Amino acid sequence: MTSKKASSADNQQERLKFIGWLVGFTDGEGCFSASIIKNKTSKLGWQVFPEFVITQGEKSLPALKKIKKYFACGNLFINHRYDNHKENLYRYCVRSINDLKEKIIPFYQQNKLMTAKNKDFKNFCQIINLMSRKKHYNINGLKQIGMIIKKMNRKVCPMILKSPETICRNSRQKDWRG
Repeated sequence: MTSKKASSADNQQERLKFIGWLVGFTDGEGCFSASIIKNKTSKLGWQVFPEFVITQGEKSLPALKKIKKYFACGNLFINHRYDNHKENLYRYCVRSINDLKEKIIPFYQQNKLMTAKNKDFKNFCQIINLMSRKKHYNINGLKQIGMIIKKMNRKVCPMILKSPETICRNSRQKDWRG
């Protein structure tokens, strides 16, 4: 007969193994990203679109399901583009600001990423922090977020930073303020 303490210790060991696996998996296959996209329905005509994503081929879909179950948030999406994989690709994706702020970010703050992805994660945290403070609802906040995005992942300059609409809106704001 196994004691409750031994069983609890085994569960703790399994949990720690899973966490280590998840951090390593994210280091290899995960992505913390944000984009600023045009959106005619938003007040400024732009929307910030942050997301945490892990992509895998169809054969590894059970791994993505375990991750989704662990975080208890996000969705799985199928990408029918095969690339060199000869199978469907699946994406585990979390886009909800609350889920990112309350589940994903605290997990990776406690369980540090070991690759260059940690830098993207820190930039991602800054963006979520700015969004939580509603900074993305004004043009200066959008530009600030755009400058952070520019440092992330592929270092692509967000359209808002080179858009004539931004320059136009920004100069109108200056005129209005005097």
